[in-house]
Amino acid sequence: MDFKWKHFKSDIILSAIRWYVAYPLSYRQVEEMLKERGLEVDHSSLQRWVVEYSPQLAKKFASHKKAVGKSWRMDETYIKVKGVWHYLYRAVDEVGQTIDFYLSKRRDAASSKRFFQKAIRSSGKPEKVNIDKSGSNTAALNNINRDYKPNFQIKIRQNKYLNNMIEQDHRFIKKMCKPMLWFYSLKSARATLCGIELHHMLRKGQHKTLHSKPIWEQFSSLAG
Repeated sequence: MDFKWKHFKSDIILSAIRWYVAYPLSYRQVEEMLKERGLEVDHSSLQRWVVEYSPQLAKKFASHKKAVGKSWRMDETYIKVKGVWHYLYRAVDEVGQTIDFYLSKRRDAASSKRFFQKAIRSSGKPEKVNIDKSGSNTAALNNINRDYKPNFQIKIRQNKYLNNMIEQDHRFIKKMCKPMLWFYSLKSARATLCGIELHHMLRKGQHKTLHSKPIWEQFSSLAG
């Protein structure tokens, strides 16, 4: 990762990003925390750091992520962007490990299919997926199953009890977003969610080699 021409050292930038994506804080609160440590950083600079580096850190983490299970729980939740509700598609496996996420303007079969295709690229094809009663999610999985022979198709389940795990997992993401006063652009929302989801996975111990190390150390190592 390139920190050339930045006014602050990489460890300061990474610490500021981590505080923002790890705890329910606003940019102005992080600005104040840095000021207490003798560092004058404007909140607009903090926002640029998060948008620039969070996707890079998440991409780097992909090669260090533990393998996930083959039984998925998938659901979507709501995220407000520029005053309009958008849809955050997410999935976890049977033990709660994060599989993938995707922010969309719409909640339809096309968006659901894009999420599943993204998740399969990153984590491999699941054996079964538990979803709600949404027709769009069912349609998306049926469409994807057309590419597989009958014996290798993804099994679709609709069990509300099994989706309690993903619904509980949504709560952490929502808790993080509210103090941020949501988002003012889709680009900013997607980048920030990359950082939030990344830190959430590190907290769950999903780094395959450094999971026993402190989370801040795991986070910083991704910039190396």
